[in-house]
Amino acid sequence: MSAALQVSHVSKSFPGVKALSDVSITFQAGSIHALLGENGAGKSTLIKIVTGIHLQDEGEVMMGGIPVRFANPRKAAAGGLGVVHQERNLVNRLPVGENIMLDRLGAHSLSPVDYRSVHKEAERWLKLLELDVDPRMQVSRLSVAQMQLVEIGKALSLQSRVLLLDEPTASLTPNETKVLFRILRKLRDDGVAIGFVSHKLEEVFEICDKVTVLRDGHNACDSIDLNKLNRADVVQMMIGRAERISKKDARPKRDVPPYIELKSYASADGHRDINLSVRPGEIVGLYGLVGAGRSELAKALLGLSPQTAGQVLVKGRPVAIHSVAEALHSHGMGYVSEDRKQEGLILLHSVLANSGITVWRKLATRLGFLRDATVADHVGPILRKLELKTPSLYQTIGNLSGGNQQKVSVAKWLAAGVKFLIIDEPSVGIDIKTKAYLHDLIHELANEGTAILLITSDMPEMVDVADRILVMDDYQIKGEVENDRNYERVSKQIMGFIHGREAA
Repeated sequence: MSAALQVSHVSKSFPGVKALSDVSITFQAGSIHALLGENGAGKSTLIKIVTGIHLQDEGEVMMGGIPVRFANPRKAAAGGLGVVHQERNLVNRLPVGENIMLDRLGAHSLSPVDYRSVHKEAERWLKLLELDVDPRMQVSRLSVAQMQLVEIGKALSLQSRVLLLDEPTASLTPNETKVLFRILRKLRDDGVAIGFVSHKLEEVFEICDKVTVLRDGHNACDSIDLNKLNRADVVQMMIGRAERISKKDARPKRDVPPYIELKSYASADGHRDINLSVRPGEIVGLYGLVGAGRSELAKALLGLSPQTAGQVLVKGRPVAIHSVAEALHSHGMGYVSEDRKQEGLILLHSVLANSGITVWRKLATRLGFLRDATVADHVGPILRKLELKTPSLYQTIGNLSGGNQQKVSVAKWLAAGVKFLIIDEPSVGIDIKTKAYLHDLIHELANEGTAILLITSDMPEMVDVADRILVMDDYQIKGEVENDRNYERVSKQIMGFIHGREAA
């Protein structure tokens, strides 16, 4: 196999941090190559250098043996290099089809756009991904997972010789991941060089041929055949020691009334006849495929969508919640959003401001004064436990890696000490070491009496963390599964409810 893309001895520094130091990697044509490392190891920075977003300080990038230095991602795409970034780059106000074909809407700036052809071509890629949405639908109406698939469709439509995917499955369900992997294998067999960044090692071993591991901006290994390694080898290279397994001690069942309960609940979003309860100290999982209505239910409970029928009870008393502020301050409710970029964080503000925003009112003096040191004392221990990588608490959060942004998104609600916490896709972009710590924190919160509703598309995570699992489809609860940690049985029963039958 020939080298389709080669990175040789690349280094890159930003103010206060050396992101990459003498890094090399070779992507072969007809191969799927894993690029692994912890959050902040330099993976996304490397991809941004290759695609022209950043300029390296030292080193060389070559395609087909020829040195290249793309001025921007559009030039990279024209040169045969497609990329799906960890953070989505869609225009929310434009339709799906126009987003997929954005760089090819007209031959030049004054060319008329043939929208019919644009949407017809886009529909081809949507069908390939088995994404059942109208190409004329505005992107802002899609779920996070659907947006992720549109982003992948946009990259596939370029039919590039080299395709780099940064956490492409982070928001996808197992079924959607299977569809994507089938497409990637076909591209590999057609001679495309594919780079695959993921924190899900089971996916890496399933789909990838070679692996390069980065640790603290350096090569821990460069372009090794994956069949020569096992999971323990890879983890050792990523974190410098053996993997730490999260605690799985069973908590005693608590015979206590629910903290929150829904009775025949319906919302303006389309939920109907929803019955669920979450007790203090209980972790209830909510599983479903794209479009099932899980995140929409979470937002409706926080007052972002009107209740149209039924009851919401908090500590046994009927309530009507009209805003997130009311949910937090009056009822002790918090929400870790699956979409940290749009909903979970203020990207132009500092780490300290983002992690402390939920406790400003609590920590302020009677006259309304609030010192940074007071906030730092409160949120600092949580950020240290999550091993946040940042030069300073005053660093602009938009400058952090996606995984470190997710840590802050989680930390702000842990700092708030809420009594009912909805956690929506908590480990998106999180490395395996932090994922174990995060699962421990969720269990610790439950042990301390927090009622937790866990939404995740990661089936192993759901089985590992939840006490019991509710299955949602078409904005309704289809069934409940008691979780005995038997992955094969539990996952089979969950999918049985989704497909309209209760699995044996």
